[in-house]
Amino acid sequence: MKHLLKLLDLSGEEIVEILNLADQLKYERKHGIAHPRLSGKSLGMIFQKASTRTRVSFETGMYQLGGQALFLSANDLQIGRGEPVEDTARVLSRYLDGIMIRTFQQQEVEKLAEYGSIPIINGLTDFCHPCQVLADLMTIREYKGTLSGHKMCFIGDGNNMANSLIVGALKTGMRMAVAAPEGYHPDPAVLAFAKEYGGRFLLTSDVSEAAAGADVLVTDVWASMGQEQEAAVRRAAFAGFQINDAVLATANPEAMVLHCLPAHREEEITAKVFEAHAEEIFEEAENRLHAQKAVMVKLMEH
Repeated sequence: MKHLLKLLDLSGEEIVEILNLADQLKYERKHGIAHPRLSGKSLGMIFQKASTRTRVSFETGMYQLGGQALFLSANDLQIGRGEPVEDTARVLSRYLDGIMIRTFQQQEVEKLAEYGSIPIINGLTDFCHPCQVLADLMTIREYKGTLSGHKMCFIGDGNNMANSLIVGALKTGMRMAVAAPEGYHPDPAVLAFAKEYGGRFLLTSDVSEAAAGADVLVTDVWASMGQEQEAAVRRAAFAGFQINDAVLATANPEAMVLHCLPAHREEEITAKVFEAHAEEIFEEAENRLHAQKAVMVKLMEH
C-alpha cells in the first residue's frame, strides 16, 4: 500500500489491517497513551472543496501523531492559477512526507500519485470518499462486532459515498444493497466490480426492497458540493428516497443508521431518525480521526 487513492486499489485484508490499527490508535488515545509515530513528518493538505471533518480530523490527527499538517487552499497555490498537477506533485514531494487532497476530479489524485514520490491520500473526489468509508466500516465493526455477513443498505444518490460504500462493504464480506432513482446510479466501474460478487449486491429503485433485513442503513445529501444548482431537480428525483420510520420498520430491528454529514433533516433523513441514531452518527464522525491516523501511519511511518 503506497497510497490511498480509492478503495478499489486495496484488498479486503488491507482494509481490515487499517481498521485494526485505527482501533489500536483510538484505544491509545482514549487511555492517554502517546503515539508520536510520525514525529518530524509533514502532511500537506490541498483543499479545492470546502471541509469541516476532513480538515480538522487530518490536522488534529497529524498533531496527535507528532507531526505537522499544512493547510494548502487551492486559492493560495499555483495549482489554482493553472500550474499542472504533475509539477505541483514533484515540487511538494521535495518538501513534504505526504499529501492529502480534497478535490473534484479523481484524475487529479491519480496524477499526484503518478508524478509525486510521496504517499497521496484521497480526502474526497466526485468519484469516491475512501477515508469516510473506512470510518464507517470502523463504526459498524464497533457496534456489530464484525463486518462479514451483515447487510448494508445505502439510500439516495449513487455518488462518491455510494461508490466507496459498495467497494468497502463487499471487500470486507458484507452484503450490499443500493436504492437509487434512475439516472442517479453508482459509477459504471463500481457496478462492474460489484457484479463479481453476484448475490451479495443489489441495485434497485425500491427503497423497501433495499432496506429489507438491513443491519446498517446509510444515506447522504441529495445535492452534494458543486450540485447546488441542481437542488430543485434533485429534490423531485429523490422524493421517497429517505430514511424514516417506515424504512426502519423493514430493516433489522437492531439496525444502525449512519450519515457522513452534513445532514439535511427532512430530506434524506427525518429529524426523528437522525436524533434517535445520533450517537452512532457522531461516533462515525469521530472515527474519521482514528481511521485517517491509521492510514497516515501505514503510509508515512517509514
